[in-house]
Amino acid sequence: MMTSRVIVWTLAGSLLALSACASTPAPTTNAFTGETTPKRAPLKGPAYKVDDRSMCDWKGRKDREASEIAGPGSLQPNVRRVFLLVGVGESQKKILVCREIDTNFDGVKDVVRRYNDKGESLHEESDSNYDGRIDTWITFSRGKLAEVAFDNDRDGKPDEWKSYSDGRLSRIKRDQNRDGKPDVWEVYREGKLERMGVDLDADERVDRWDHDTEARRRAEEAERKKEEEEAAKKREAEKKDAAEKGDADKDGDEGEGEPKGSPAPAEKKDGKADKKADKGEKKKP
Repeated sequence: MMTSRVIVWTLAGSLLALSACASTPAPTTNAFTGETTPKRAPLKGPAYKVDDRSMCDWKGRKDREASEIAGPGSLQPNVRRVFLLVGVGESQKKILVCREIDTNFDGVKDVVRRYNDKGESLHEESDSNYDGRIDTWITFSRGKLAEVAFDNDRDGKPDEWKSYSDGRLSRIKRDQNRDGKPDVWEVYREGKLERMGVDLDADERVDRWDHDTEARRRAEEAERKKEEEEAAKKREAEKKDAAEKGDADKDGDEGEGEPKGSPAPAEKKDGKADKKADKGEKKKP
């Protein structure tokens, strides 16, 4: 009898453990970064239909069409593309306007990017820590990266802004006192920090600039050399143009003068003298 009770309690404990494991989502790995995070359970709507928290605007719209594919490492479709339908019939065109991805394969879309009608990227939003809230905002200008904003304290508001120029980091603004306004400014040249400004009295103005004097000196020296090289190239081009112009003028001077075939002035003078001599000889008896 005692043995039967032990067996029953053991089986009950095993079942409880299995049910606990089943209710706790297993951790997942980010397809891009390799980071392991707790898996989020997808929301279920009517008739147990899974809600993947789509951030693209396509549901219920006749001018939109969505397609889904399985990206690298995924066994289930985790990439959705939404197209704008333009025209009708055979002339109808599809223009990509939105793309969203489930990067950690938990059934929930955590990255969305929107495009203009030229196919250029406009904005991107993502939940990088998979807590169900957007924490990264990316802005593009003419399809190129322009600014990235981050929410580092998980309050739903950006507190760090990175600006880019021609694909290179040019400036960073930080909100360190969490008042929603930047109080630290970092200026970069050639991707390296050149100077940093600090707002000490929360008036959104720089009260102190800290410079990297060595980096600044190197940057100024590089800029000076670049200007000297450009000036030398300009002088060389001007010198070459002047030489070519001088050669052209010289060739023109050599081509000017009497028409071809006309006798030289000295020859004409000699001819007149010969005629006078002939006349003189005829007058003699």
